[in-house]
Amino acid sequence: MSIADLRKDYQQASLDETEVAADPVEQFGKWFQQALQADVAEANAMSLSTVNAAGRPSSRIVLIKDFDQRGFCWFTNYDSAKGHDLAQNPFGALLFFWTALERQVRIEGRIEKISAGESDQYFHSRPLGSRQGAHASHQSQPIASRAILEQQLAQAVAQFGDQPPRPAHWGGYRLVPERLEFWQGRSSRLHDRIVYLKTAAGWQIQRLQP
Repeated sequence: MSIADLRKDYQQASLDETEVAADPVEQFGKWFQQALQADVAEANAMSLSTVNAAGRPSSRIVLIKDFDQRGFCWFTNYDSAKGHDLAQNPFGALLFFWTALERQVRIEGRIEKISAGESDQYFHSRPLGSRQGAHASHQSQPIASRAILEQQLAQAVAQFGDQPPRPAHWGGYRLVPERLEFWQGRSSRLHDRIVYLKTAAGWQIQRLQP
């Protein structure tokens, strides 16, 4: 079969602007809970897109760890490629794709670091191996072999044991949303697209053509 012939007709559900919540975070929470209830694989996985100072975009999958009215949070190494991008250009986009529900959520806005206290709290809730790994890996930097990475891990374990502190270069980011789009697949590619736009008066809701 040709790649061009690969297609699926989406028929599970619909989305109408009269049915969504007035607040987009509330609407996201509703869809996220439905994704969990449907046992969607890695429902908390999202694509994070950033842009560097030269205007070149980059995307990768990260895991959402919290969301509320302040925004959407994840954790990483601040010295990583995405960390460097955000230091140069503090705007980005998130994308959730829940295939089993034929749904996407796109979120755009300004990205900021969360407080050290919030980062500490989450870091110490992580499995020990993940905490040790945060010390061992110089994320996004070249390395000659896997063996060297394992040596760095052994050094971190020897130095910190089972009580590694949060490294200063590791912590959380929060995307403060300015635009959220909820996409429901429909038949014949006539998908439902409902977008929330942040205005001085609050959230404005619009339907977009597919």
